[in-house]
Amino acid sequence: MRFQKTFKALSDPTRRGILNMLKEGPAAAGEIGEHFAVSGATISHHLSILKDAGLILDDRQGKYIYYELNMSVVDDLIGWVTGLKGEHQDE
Repeated sequence: MRFQKTFKALSDPTRRGILNMLKEGPAAAGEIGEHFAVSGATISHHLSILKDAGLILDDRQGKYIYYELNMSVVDDLIGWVTGLKGEHQDE
């Protein structure tokens, strides 16, 4: 797993907002951009970082690119964080 890229991607509130939005389902870049007060170029930059970290996937459909969560990476991240608790549970 690419923890360094993953945590860098998650460190930005706009990128976390994009991920939160994509949990509802795939969306085109324009749709994503409508929810944030930043330029299209800035949204594109954020999407590039999220994609590079493996947190999102893209799918070109005609002239649009739809983005969606990459649940396998999200599941890996959750598993790793959960594993930090170890086998010891307070009883």
